Amino acid sequence: MTSSQLHWETQRAFLAVLRTGSLSGAARLLGIAQATARRRIEALEHEVGVSLFIRSPAGLTPTEMARELVSHVETMEMAADAFARAASAEACLPGGTVRLTSGKLLGIEVLPPMLKAIRNVHPDLEVELSISNRLEALALKESDVAVRIRRPTEASVVTRHLGDLQIGLYATPELLERHGHPCSPEELTRYSLIGPDRNLEEIEFLGRNGYICTPERASIRTDDHLAQFALLKAGLGIGVCSSQLAQHHGLIRVLPQRVDFSVDVWIAMHQDMRRVRRIALVFDELGESLARYLA
Repeated sequence: MTSSQLHWETQRAFLAVLRTGSLSGAARLLGIAQATARRRIEALEHEVGVSLFIRSPAGLTPTEMARELVSHVETMEMAADAFARAASAEACLPGGTVRLTSGKLLGIEVLPPMLKAIRNVHPDLEVELSISNRLEALALKESDVAVRIRRPTEASVVTRHLGDLQIGLYATPELLERHGHPCSPEELTRYSLIGPDRNLEEIEFLGRNGYICTPERASIRTDDHLAQFALLKAGLGIGVCSSQLAQHHGLIRVLPQRVDFSVDVWIAMHQDMRRVRRIALVFDELGESLARYLA
């Protein structure tokens, strides 16, 4: 093994220990022996000249120096992952790996059937689906294709507006049968309301669009949109939802004159990826599927 290979392998072990808190956990994560993981950590500490972890029976605790190194090693990890994806197939072939990132709600409730349809036609295509509300950077090649609910603004990124999620207030039929349909905004005080918890920006945004869901009004609160949707489907209260998801799950619109706004949906990729067939394929075919869904 060359020194450059050893250098990256020691850093991979470093990240694995940080993420698992132990040598045994790092070894399982990397698929290596625990003794190998220990040797790699010791080699890295020898290389930087300081201890990176405090050893104890409870595991390994990172030192201040280790915390300072994390961002640098994660950047190397992203570069290595991007290289592996680029090398996974010829640029002109439809097979290989494409890393797709999306927020939780769309990534879990909407995208899977669309990805199934794409893979049925292109079985050699492999997809890494990153479900996170963190915006992975296309410019840094953290992801190849991104689905976002706000227009990406990074330089050198190709974007396409796919349509809008039409947002309103919804409830389950069972809840409305039990408590009746609210006829005015004032009557919402008789119902359990589902809303954000600590996301003040979103609470203010919903308030401007007619849905007052401050902590004093909303009895069921979470900042996670997927959790809000799960609570809504379970019949715990009235909450905001897109008309597309509501129709699919049999939810009933309430007070349409009170809450009615849209959230635009975009798909994006780095402009350098246009020439990579498998990435352009996912960008185009997933974009078409989402556009039909939103329409």
